[in-house]
Amino acid sequence: MSEWKRYKLSDIASLSNGINFDKSAYTSGVKLIGVADFKDRISPDYYSLQEVDSKVVRKGDYLKRGDIVFVRSNGNKELVGRCMMIDQDIPVTYSGFCIKLRLMDKNIFEPIFFNYLFRTRQFKKAMTGTAVGANIQNLSQSRLGNCEVSVPNIEEQREIATILSRYDSLIENYQKQIKLLEEAAQRLYKEWFIYLRFPGHENTKIVDGVPKGWEKKKVGDIAKIKSGYAFKSKDWQSTGCPVVKIKDITGTFVNSELLDCVSFDIASKAKQYLLNSGDLVIAMTGATIGKIGIIVENGLYTNQRVGKFFLNVSDLPFVYCLFKQDSSLKQIIQISSASSAQPNISGTQLESLSFIYDKELYIKYNIECISLFKQMISLQSQIRLLTEARDRLLPKLMSGEIAV
Repeated sequence: MSEWKRYKLSDIASLSNGINFDKSAYTSGVKLIGVADFKDRISPDYYSLQEVDSKVVRKGDYLKRGDIVFVRSNGNKELVGRCMMIDQDIPVTYSGFCIKLRLMDKNIFEPIFFNYLFRTRQFKKAMTGTAVGANIQNLSQSRLGNCEVSVPNIEEQREIATILSRYDSLIENYQKQIKLLEEAAQRLYKEWFIYLRFPGHENTKIVDGVPKGWEKKKVGDIAKIKSGYAFKSKDWQSTGCPVVKIKDITGTFVNSELLDCVSFDIASKAKQYLLNSGDLVIAMTGATIGKIGIIVENGLYTNQRVGKFFLNVSDLPFVYCLFKQDSSLKQIIQISSASSAQPNISGTQLESLSFIYDKELYIKYNIECISLFKQMISLQSQIRLLTEARDRLLPKLMSGEIAV
């Protein structure tokens, strides 16, 4: 094991802020990394990035493979200081709410190693000057540049990076599988219930845009929706029972690692709002109104304005895909108090959403797709276990406690 040397980041890397673009710049051209793209990612999801006109991107604002981008400023303090590494050679730039760090000599410093180093609790503490690493509103170049890090020689850096990267390669592979499974379920749903190309459609008459024999149903006929518990501001703490808030419903699954918590005593008062693996939740207020997410593990709770679906497990595929449709979101916006600054919708209103339905096809669809959703939940559980294992190993490797 080599001797670990200590460096100040400003001595081994260059730092620069991104630039802000006005609305007219947003068109096809150059991929743009913004704060919303970070989440808990190791590298960007390039396919989901917004783009800006290449004419407004200066030469020095392009990112290169190995660059590490930090969240510089955001209203959500938990996001400040998060980072991602550019791992592809494609035209990509970054917004003014981010900072770029570029290591000066990659023969001495391995970017992948530093990308993991910057995710340790010890570094976050040094970066923010706090024990929890999430109490600053802005991260300046000087604050970041003044951080000191301990680093082994380049060979050990690469070995550590290889060990940790194996976990993330598996995680990325499982994420791709989940995406393909969800796309398959969505594709079949649209084929049968949106485009009406269901089995036997060639011999079915369409009357007023509805196949003969089909009927109109409401969500309340197959599911009930109940809003969560009104936890008080004094109830929140860093550890305890995880609670799902509307801000946590952002993708296919709710990530329990990022949830705020309440004490076990407080949670005992909200037992009827307990969530289990396979449950479906929906945001009932704010900018994320109508977004849904699947719960992967037991023991979570719903916060006020997060709705829990009470439905048969076998009905999950249809209900999930129904609420993923633009037509469902349009109905939600129409019947919510959308004129207010904070749109809201009740469980009763959500249950009033309508759709066209054929019982035989409904049952057949759920039978065909429930196995896809079970696979998705299983894969997401594996991702959680891999993430936990990686995060336990990370500080031990980065401190030299485990030799490579």
